[in-house]
Amino acid sequence: MLKNHWFISTVIYLVFFFWYTNTSGPLSPAEIDLVIERMDKGKTTISEEDRSNFLEFLRNDDGGDFYMVNFLDVNENPPIMEKTGESATATDLLDYYMEYMYPELFIRASHPVFAGNVSANAIDHLGAEETKEWDRTAIMRYRSIRDMLEIGNNEIFSERHEYKINALIKTIAVPVSAPIFFDFRLIFFLFLLTLTLLVDKLRFRRKA
Repeated sequence: MLKNHWFISTVIYLVFFFWYTNTSGPLSPAEIDLVIERMDKGKTTISEEDRSNFLEFLRNDDGGDFYMVNFLDVNENPPIMEKTGESATATDLLDYYMEYMYPELFIRASHPVFAGNVSANAIDHLGAEETKEWDRTAIMRYRSIRDMLEIGNNEIFSERHEYKINALIKTIAVPVSAPIFFDFRLIFFLFLLTLTLLVDKLRFRRKA
């Protein structure tokens, strides 16, 4: 008979796995057409300059998770925005934006992976003079492109996104395929396995 703690660990992991994993497959042509329609109507935050790259990203969707690598150049003198007031800093504007983003990310098994302040200007670059100076970098994990689109399709996102744009001088966001060795499903599996084996060991000692 399967030991109770092994059964509990298995159930916990399966619940986590199917929540953390996109099981709906890649975007369908109909979903991509809907995005194009929204772009044509100006209902997205994607610029005309980035349109072709964005559509290529959607069409190459394999249904898996990915990381969005962000570089941020903060505006030291952001404009006055209605919700954040006259004395608001760029950080205040970004916090207002993330106040919407965090709950929307977490309910879709998406989350920050890394964030930090840049220690120095770029020390290795080629053909990118305008991208030497950055203030912050952040990496976000998305369960799927579909989840990212759902977050952006909310009308609240468009309003909050204006605060992000005004908090920055420039920014770059590059999607990156998720590496297997940094998969939280693997990390959580190893954690649960270690914990369950530890319980086994403690039980064995009590019986000895």
